[in-house]
Parts: sequence; C-alpha cells; structure tokens
Amino acid sequence: MNASDLAQVLFTTTLQASEHPTDERVREAIGERLRAGDPARFAAYVAQEAGDHPQEYAERMRWALDTVDRAYAPCHQLIAA
Repeated sequence: MNASDLAQVLFTTTLQASEHPTDERVREAIGERLRAGDPARFAAYVAQEAGDHPQEYAERMRWALDTVDRAYAPCHQLIAA
C-alpha cells in the first residue's frame, strides 16, 4: 500500500487530529482497520465523505496524509536507502 492508501484507511478510523496520536498509535490503528475490513470499502467511505462534507473531508484528509507521512517516515527512509 502507498501513503495515499494508508491515509484513506486512517481517515476511516476514530483517531482525531486533536488527540495528537503517536506514530505508533497511528500504525496500530491502521493495522487494526486493515485486519477488520475490506480496503475497497474504506475508499467508498472516503468518497462519500468527500461528497457529503467537502470542507471537513479536505481538512481530515490533509491531516491523514501528513500523519501517515510522519508515522511511516522511517520506512520511507529504509526503502530509499
């Protein structure tokens, strides 16, 4: 999965930006969500939210993308090496 896919999964979790979750908690929440359901279902949920609540969607997706980049940064560095 790429960062965009992981951000979509994170978007569907109950984690909130206001909680300032640790990188470990973010990875844990994404893993739990992936074990619990179908990634295609997550994409459909994200698309529905984008249509129903575009302003909130944009803010949450920016947070999800930034958070995934931070939470998985060590992995990105290993891949690039």
